[in-house]
Amino acid sequence: MNLPFFIAKRYLISKKSHNAINIISGISIAGICIGTMALVIVLSAFNGLSDLVQTLYHSFDADIQITAQQGKTFDPNTSKFQELKKVKGLAFYTEIVEGNALLKLNEKQTIATIKGVGNDFVKMNGFDTLVFDGNYSVDKNNIVLGRGLSYILDANVNSLVAPISVYAPKRGDVNSINPEDGLNELKVYPAGLFAINDEFDNKYVLMNIQNARALFDYTTEVTAIELSVDKAADKAEVQKNIQSILGEGFNVKNREEQNALLYKTLKSEKVWTFIILAFILIIATLNVIGSLTMLVIEKKKDIATLHNMGADMGLIRKIFLMEGVLITLVGLVLGLVLGISVCWLQTNFSILEFSEGYVVSTYPIQIRILDLLSISAIVMLIGFLAAWYPVRLFTNKYMIQ
Repeated sequence: MNLPFFIAKRYLISKKSHNAINIISGISIAGICIGTMALVIVLSAFNGLSDLVQTLYHSFDADIQITAQQGKTFDPNTSKFQELKKVKGLAFYTEIVEGNALLKLNEKQTIATIKGVGNDFVKMNGFDTLVFDGNYSVDKNNIVLGRGLSYILDANVNSLVAPISVYAPKRGDVNSINPEDGLNELKVYPAGLFAINDEFDNKYVLMNIQNARALFDYTTEVTAIELSVDKAADKAEVQKNIQSILGEGFNVKNREEQNALLYKTLKSEKVWTFIILAFILIIATLNVIGSLTMLVIEKKKDIATLHNMGADMGLIRKIFLMEGVLITLVGLVLGLVLGISVCWLQTNFSILEFSEGYVVSTYPIQIRILDLLSISAIVMLIGFLAAWYPVRLFTNKYMIQ
């Protein structure tokens, strides 16, 4: 039998002569429980929001994007790109032409980013599922534009009466005193409206790549090539193979590299959230010091008795240190159970809902095992350190007496 554990367990559940010790022990357990529960809920909610943001970006960004290191455009009709199409693990390959243009409808106008896409674009990321009004169609002179742009222009889906005029500067020198002669114009009709978030909804217009090339005075050039990788394939290995084929003249970026600032921000926010809550937990765990201090004072006769029976300093310290660990462990387990329960209730019964207009109707929650292990480790470490100081200080004092 583990003697320190047995005695510590008896001390934890037995009634003390001073009721204040029981109250302080209860407060210690409650503080650790609430702190642990808060960590589980907040980190799980943060995971849910992070996953949601990444999912929204995934619906627009490709698994791998290829751009030129120098210049805005490049010609994909070379042997390198023909070889690239044969790379094992590639699912879809689509050429992209992107540039800024002026949109004008009646008296309203705004600047937008035109994204000319190939036929495989919608197959690559299921973009048609994001169209909430109308349908995904970039055939002929149809376009799909963001909800924010449609609001600015007051554009209606399938309106054939008043087309949207798209203007982009002509390339090269234009010898004319009329400013309009320096612009290419394209008449387009909105076939559908998409909604992702404000960053995309207020910025992007999708059209077929042939119209985009005509608008920006391109022939076979592209501004980017977007690739989709098979789910079973190793994306890092595919990216490495593509980079080796294309050489140093091209940037080959995965999703995380395409939005490096976003991913760094999400990771740093989670780390700082964890640190701040851990500091709050440290404050709550300080009650363990008070609880153990009073317990050692109350049990000073027991300490003397155990010492006289042959118990050394190490054994006595283990008893009270185990008491602190048990208090921490009880609070940790209760906190984990309550935190996971709250997350389960939110996931299955949508307790907290968003108002209309949000991308999702309920607050997303994502519990991760690594978070639970990290929380357990930090709580037990804090509890151990909080128990170690009073045990070392006061047991020594009363053994000497």
